[in-house]
Amino acid sequence: MEFVKVIKPGLLTTIQDLGRPQQRVFGVSASGAMDSFSFRIANILAGNEENTAALEVTLVGPHLVFQQEGVMVITGGNLSPSLNNKPISMWKAIRIKKGDELTFGRCLDGCRSYIAFSGGIDVPEVMGSRSTYIRGNYGGFEGRALKAGDLLMIGKPQFNHTVLNGRRLRPIDTPDFKTNRPVRIILGPHDQEFTKDSLTHFLTEEYSLSNDSDRMGYRLMGPQLKHINGPDIISDFISMGTIQVPGNGYPIIHMADCGTSGGYTKIGVVITADLSFLGQRKPGDKIDFQPINIEEAHHELRIQETLLSELSLINDMTVKLS
Repeated sequence: MEFVKVIKPGLLTTIQDLGRPQQRVFGVSASGAMDSFSFRIANILAGNEENTAALEVTLVGPHLVFQQEGVMVITGGNLSPSLNNKPISMWKAIRIKKGDELTFGRCLDGCRSYIAFSGGIDVPEVMGSRSTYIRGNYGGFEGRALKAGDLLMIGKPQFNHTVLNGRRLRPIDTPDFKTNRPVRIILGPHDQEFTKDSLTHFLTEEYSLSNDSDRMGYRLMGPQLKHINGPDIISDFISMGTIQVPGNGYPIIHMADCGTSGGYTKIGVVITADLSFLGQRKPGDKIDFQPINIEEAHHELRIQETLLSELSLINDMTVKLS
């Protein structure tokens, strides 16, 4: 029996999980959640495995009607969610009943919300993942964004609804998407291919996200960078967070739906711990870069993964939950 009916799909609502990184060796985009940190927390609070399929909502949220009772969790950017026209909390497991309606208002911070349902969204796996890759027309719900009239099937929950209801993330652990901060990067491998002045501008001046940005890549507007020996290299590996600089001199940050190789110079790579913050930036938002070393990047990732690991110890429903 269906659990969720789509009345309005919102601007771009897709089914995602943590993607198919194991397929990148074959030239397949990893896809998956743009903000994997918020995505993983949504599933943990909903009593799911971290990689369970959920909805990624972009800027304008959907209108959903629930066909049976269950539990949902909304994390990520704040798009003003309401249940039956009453505002509801984010980062909290909420009991839902048959006939309840979920709607969204204006975007207050961030860019993307994640809606996890206890039991997860039941769609077929494609190459080991339920993530939607729209450009390839596969994964998720028929390889596309949701549209009005779609019916989403929900799997069997691992926990009773009464046990899950009310679980929430501590406010101190909730990500801050409203306050802008530097995006930390590791310079290279081709930073030596840019003029000294260009490298200085890149690290000290501000960029903004252009309207041409999407899940594949963020195009930046700001200081134009100059190459010493031209922009082209022999094509090599790229991943989410790779910052390429093509011939026009304007950086592109590759995001979740990026390809697996590219032939332009790479001035740096966004650290893993900052990819989720980056995934919550929207067109017009400002971005400035802060270089750090590998050891610092590993330290920041350990902090993030430690929190997720502690939250994952949920059998007794007490760890870091209030």
